[in-house]
Amino acid sequence: MYKLVASDLDETLLNDDHHVPQRVVDAVRKARELGVHFVPSTGRPADSVNVTLEELGLAGSADDYTLSFNGGCLTRNSSPEPLTSCSLPFERARQIYEAGVRYGVCMHANTLGPVYLYNYVPEERAYIQGRMNIVETMEPTPDFLAGQTIVKIIYMSLDMSYLQRIEREMVEAGLTDGLDVYYSGNRYLEFNAPGVNKGAGLLSLAARLGIAPEETIAVGDNSNDVSMIRAAGLGCAVANATDEAKAAADYVCQADNNAGAVAEVIEKFVLGA
Repeated sequence: MYKLVASDLDETLLNDDHHVPQRVVDAVRKARELGVHFVPSTGRPADSVNVTLEELGLAGSADDYTLSFNGGCLTRNSSPEPLTSCSLPFERARQIYEAGVRYGVCMHANTLGPVYLYNYVPEERAYIQGRMNIVETMEPTPDFLAGQTIVKIIYMSLDMSYLQRIEREMVEAGLTDGLDVYYSGNRYLEFNAPGVNKGAGLLSLAARLGIAPEETIAVGDNSNDVSMIRAAGLGCAVANATDEAKAAADYVCQADNNAGAVAEVIEKFVLGA
């Protein structure tokens, strides 16, 4: 029997309006009645998940958890204080940040507090405004963040081919050596501390709860979900997932994020519907 279901949020759990479909709400409730843990697993900060937790009926629960920052941060849903956290070494963060300035991208510098947005373009403002604590900046270096924990840095562009070119050039220059680097949301290139990924976060939480890896399910849609899909006992990709995520999955949903793909997984493999 599966005892834990971890799900990515954007383009997986949430529909295109950034809400949880009712079919998914109902499926999660029924799974929890059977004692199954449901764990949001996102690249975003934990406080950006609060509305989703409310919609799922998980807000305020001391027995439930959220994995944020691609598995690098674990919180109980009853408290904002992280049980685990991660950080980029400041000099590595400086290299990535200053390269982003040179490339002219919109850039997130994620801390354990606000998300600092460099070159906050209208397309990104429309996509994330109101969903996280944003501080705008045009500082050309991250020196203003000295003394803060920089969890990760994200480059944003709607031109994925440009992000892919940037990644190739940064790899060739050695700027990504040792970092966990992947794509998310069909608009982001993420730079994370070594060993920080959703798969590691899932396995760590399962161990904390006394749950074996084979008793876990993971659902995702993009490259930052692949480690989690592979680590889980049952890895699932939604119908709108990337080819990379689908190739890593044991099961590919018929439904996409708008049609309640996560509910499809729970109904089929947890509820036996």
